[in-house]
Amino acid sequence: MVAAESAVAGEVGDLPKAIGNPATKALVAHGITSLDDLSGYSLDEVGSWHGVGAKAVDILRDALGRECS
Repeated sequence: MVAAESAVAGEVGDLPKAIGNPATKALVAHGITSLDDLSGYSLDEVGSWHGVGAKAVDILRDALGRECS
């Protein structure tokens, strides 16, 4: 299964399922398939992408915080 197909199911790498399909699809469209891939982007930038709302950004911020701990 390719990443785009997985995004439809809401499971891509270690991205939290709770961010939802639209946010997952947006991340995959930008080449992001793991939390580690997010390191090159600010969450403000990610939040400006179509499909990534404030709730998804909060979930990603929390997930990144736990990964760094």
